[in-house]
Amino acid sequence: MPWDKSTTGWVAAHGIMILCPVIWYQAPSSLKLMIDRLVCADGGNPDPTLTGGKNPERAQEVELEGWHYPRHLAGRLFSIVVHGDAAGAETLRRVLTDWLTDMGLIAAGNAALVDGYVGYYRPYATSHDDFDQAKDFHEEVRNAARSLVNGVRLLRRGKLKRPDASLREPRPK
Repeated sequence: MPWDKSTTGWVAAHGIMILCPVIWYQAPSSLKLMIDRLVCADGGNPDPTLTGGKNPERAQEVELEGWHYPRHLAGRLFSIVVHGDAAGAETLRRVLTDWLTDMGLIAAGNAALVDGYVGYYRPYATSHDDFDQAKDFHEEVRNAARSLVNGVRLLRRGKLKRPDASLREPRPK
């Protein structure tokens, strides 16, 4: 399957760590664009040549004929850190977690899922100083990375087992 440069790293990786700010209760636009591009990696058309390019009628036919919905990213581990200065960090962290688990990725433990506020309701002009002083938050970010690395080590040794790996998905895509 042809992958563009923005998705190739995801398919090759054992673990993914997303660190991002919350911007008006949403993901940054560059992350949202990445999310949209990963649709194919989560069971989209397994052979883009079947649709003759961007032929919507043929794409509909191919989809209705059915395909096996390959889950190219399933089984990889992830870690998410979302930070903000006023509101929305927890919501965005949950949305990103839901998105990744819906694609079959596995959270690398509770420490791997972080949302927090740095410089809560303080001036934006001095936010870099607030961030530099947020030593506890820095350690939470390090723990999120450590948890991901530990999980990837277990996965690569064959010691990380998904309890639901043998179950059949009753309603694929």
